[in-house]
Amino acid sequence: MHVTEHLAKAKDTLVSFEILPPLKGKTITSIYDHLDPLMEFNPSWINVTYHRSETMFKKKTDGTFEKVDVRKRPGTVGICAAIMNHYNIDAVPHIICGGFTKRETEDALIDLQFLGIDNALILRGDAAKNESSFEPEPGGNKFAIDLLKQVGQLNQGIYLDEDILNGGKTDFCMGVAGYPEKHFESPNFEIDLLKTKEKVDAGADYIMTQMFFNNQKFLDYVQACRDMGITVPIIPGLKPITNKKQLTILPRIFHVDIPTELSNAINKCKTDAECEQVGTEWLIQQSKELKAAGVPVLHYYTLGKPKVIRDVVSAVF
Repeated sequence: MHVTEHLAKAKDTLVSFEILPPLKGKTITSIYDHLDPLMEFNPSWINVTYHRSETMFKKKTDGTFEKVDVRKRPGTVGICAAIMNHYNIDAVPHIICGGFTKRETEDALIDLQFLGIDNALILRGDAAKNESSFEPEPGGNKFAIDLLKQVGQLNQGIYLDEDILNGGKTDFCMGVAGYPEKHFESPNFEIDLLKTKEKVDAGADYIMTQMFFNNQKFLDYVQACRDMGITVPIIPGLKPITNKKQLTILPRIFHVDIPTELSNAINKCKTDAECEQVGTEWLIQQSKELKAAGVPVLHYYTLGKPKVIRDVVSAVF
């Protein structure tokens, strides 16, 4: 079922989760162990992130170094299929530009179609660790809107091979990212909104936001989108803070602000357990306020913290 169909049928705020594929070498059991404690909440869908290869240098026996590409978290497509089969819950794979050619992307989308997966979150993805700014693969998509258009073409039965006539049409419901505190590469908030509207006009069915810790920023973002003429559902993405390191890591990596009240409370903690408790209580309050405001879904980035998310959702639903 499409994400938008879940939203259309809902009588109250839904819940959904996002997970990382396990590090290479781990089995699907690690995914089930992660998700099992959350299944009591009947999530409408599970997002599964996608990860590009990383360039590494490995030392050889002769003392020289060999450049190799290593993909530490493979398996997104297979994990989505396993989730749907094991839990009978819709899975939403992330599809990214970085590290993939258009043909590789098309093949991945065809695999998803064959598996009965008809949702995708369309993202540009991050720059490679050895790059100062994002660079697409030769023959790859440069921007999320380019990838969105490729998926949209496939939904119309238009393939990269021009000699494919009357090709089978895919049926992907397409989500895109939104940034309540603007994308860090955008020169200002208005241009960021215009870029988002371009993606919606190009066929995006809904917006999934970056994490935020101040609900007013999300509510202001939704209003700004509506004022811009963006009418698709906007889903808030939520994450707990569970240790002091995140006070510097999250703003640096995700370019989000931590409210003074929250950062002060975390800094007063003496242990990670205390930090986790503060972060849990903050996220519970965030969630309750957003639910009261009538958001369509509360989408939680679990990121290795299923117990925290379980505590939060238990207190909210």
